[in-house]
Amino acid sequence: MSAALGPDYEVFGLRVRSDLPLTELFEAEGHGSPDVMISRSSLDRKNAKAGLESDGDSLLLTVPGVAKYRISGGREIIIDPAKGTSERNVRLYLLGSAFGALLHQRGLLPLHANAVEIDGRAVAFMGESGAGKSTLAAWFHDHGYRIIADDVCVVDFDPSGCPVAIPGLPRLRMWEEALKITGRSVDEFQRSYADPDGEFDKFDVPIAASDACATPLPLAAIYLLERRDAFTVKAMNRLEAIQAMFEHTYRGAYLTSTSSRKAHWSLCVRLIAKTRLFGLARSWDLGAMDSNGERILAHVRDCP
Repeated sequence: MSAALGPDYEVFGLRVRSDLPLTELFEAEGHGSPDVMISRSSLDRKNAKAGLESDGDSLLLTVPGVAKYRISGGREIIIDPAKGTSERNVRLYLLGSAFGALLHQRGLLPLHANAVEIDGRAVAFMGESGAGKSTLAAWFHDHGYRIIADDVCVVDFDPSGCPVAIPGLPRLRMWEEALKITGRSVDEFQRSYADPDGEFDKFDVPIAASDACATPLPLAAIYLLERRDAFTVKAMNRLEAIQAMFEHTYRGAYLTSTSSRKAHWSLCVRLIAKTRLFGLARSWDLGAMDSNGERILAHVRDCP
């Protein structure tokens, strides 16, 4: 039997009602009907394969040793936690991969990107894990810029058809090396994954409400991060931009299972028609962080 429902939460522009406390999220304001319902219940799928698979009209995500998640219609997630698993690990995959599938079901465009607010506009930094997205976002945070999204930046379109970045999880997920580079202590933060052996060296850095953006903002530019010796910024052509969108869609492998590949293509085309994409290469060392950040700011402010 599910536990009593607590407060509603808000993430990715959705009002979420859950019987599993979602301590990483801000509580939703006011009263309203939920967009997404999350509950815990037994899922009778003993032979389920690891990963995402179709389950009738729903999708079933199986994470061995953590939980099974049934995602239905972009509106509901049922969780069947593994015996003895940590709730932190259950939430990690719920707010990550399971929500990734749900976002695709809802016809939204989730990018594997961070986003920050610069002069009232959203600027996204896209890249693979380890590309330095969170380290760069931490630099902006430490210099007084508000965080919009970490790791998953959801893009939608306003009534006039202009792309907007939707607020995501209010935290930065940082590697141990990145914590040290940005002057943070490992002892202050919890590991993202509760690993009894302590080998998982990514940590969650919470963002205060005052330092997080609470409303969608127009998306001014997207930068695809690379590591190189020299700082360079290069505008992408249309073909490069489309390829980058597909390669850096969050949980893009789920598009086939959610039958949303055609709709996703349309969203990507709409996005690049309205937003400029750049390849951004920069060096990866402590001494260059301030210089790189200032040069990125200058480039953003020069964009029309």
